[in-house]
Amino acid sequence: MPVKRVTAVSNQLLSALPKPDRERFIADCSTVDLVRGNVLHEQDHRIGHVYFPTSSFVSMLIHVDEHSELEVGMIGSEGMCGHEAILGSTRAPLRALVQGAGHAWRMEITVFRRKLESSLPVRQLLNRYVGILLRQLAQTAACTRFHNVEQRLARWLLMTADRAHADSFVVTQEFLSFMLGVRRAGVTKAAGALQALDLIHYTRGQMDILDRDALVSVACVCYEADLSSYRRGLSEKTYMT
Repeated sequence: MPVKRVTAVSNQLLSALPKPDRERFIADCSTVDLVRGNVLHEQDHRIGHVYFPTSSFVSMLIHVDEHSELEVGMIGSEGMCGHEAILGSTRAPLRALVQGAGHAWRMEITVFRRKLESSLPVRQLLNRYVGILLRQLAQTAACTRFHNVEQRLARWLLMTADRAHADSFVVTQEFLSFMLGVRRAGVTKAAGALQALDLIHYTRGQMDILDRDALVSVACVCYEADLSSYRRGLSEKTYMT
């Protein structure tokens, strides 16, 4: 049976702020429930809010053509959705689709801009976060090009488990095919290989990770690279004044 991981869920990005700045920032946020399948913003559309997930997570999708989309990022309690606002943009470069239901902090975009202007710690932290995202987007592009479906599936399952804060979650083969940009037959073969190794159990849309450590060893190096870039990017606690 999979082991459930019980964690104190908060937004790790906001938790990296000095306490006074964090409290002032959150005071201007509202708590919202994000529903699986909801779209927070469409690609190339104006954004009205930024989101800081706590127990929810969001897939970032690039629209290729009228029949194709590909997941290029996943945002959970480690980050924020609406990062383009940090750079002063008013339009979303990617589609933000809620993949895991749960809670999030939400802030209106004009309020967010005022926070960036008035708080140096907030501005410095979120600028570093943009750098982390750029690194991870590049990592995903390389992963899609160079790694096989089995490795990429293992990485995706680990990323999802991290953001779901659980080793069991619901996902269909159709959705996996959509997220990984491969045919369902490829997903079936890769999932079957992982299941044959007793790393996962998958039936009727229910995914259970049985051996997380072994799954990490099967996943491509991109999973550990993402974790490392996040740790490095947010490890600096000293803020310039």
